[in-house]
Amino acid sequence: MKKALCLAAAIAVTGPAVAQEAITYQFEGSYEDATFAVENAIIDRGLVIDYVSHVGDMLARTGPDLGSDVEIFEQAQIFIFCSASASRRAMEADWLNIVHCPYGIFVAQVDGEVIVGHRAYPDGPMQEVEAVLDAIILEARGS
Repeated sequence: MKKALCLAAAIAVTGPAVAQEAITYQFEGSYEDATFAVENAIIDRGLVIDYVSHVGDMLARTGPDLGSDVEIFEQAQIFIFCSASASRRAMEADWLNIVHCPYGIFVAQVDGEVIVGHRAYPDGPMQEVEAVLDAIILEARGS
């Protein structure tokens, strides 16, 4: 039992974690370094960032108006973009894969820890998109 717990802990620290339909990776460095690295890894692939959602700022700004003083994130952004080639293959396989487009990679700082991740996609053609997102994150992490 102790070996299983140690193995699970080692996997959680070194590899991707899957929870709540999200795949997350720890980032060793500052939040600013993570956002810079993710942005560059997306652009370096020739992809265009359509929008950067400042979700952390929005939640902090609107919390008091909604009667909440809970700080969810210290900081959080989502980079929204698309890959024409991966999207075309996924949608040629099943046009309903449109529901997954565009794609997002988030960077969040929670309890001093910087996390980078994306949503988990269903088995099948969307796994190519998931692989692209994982590759971007791994590049950003320097892995």
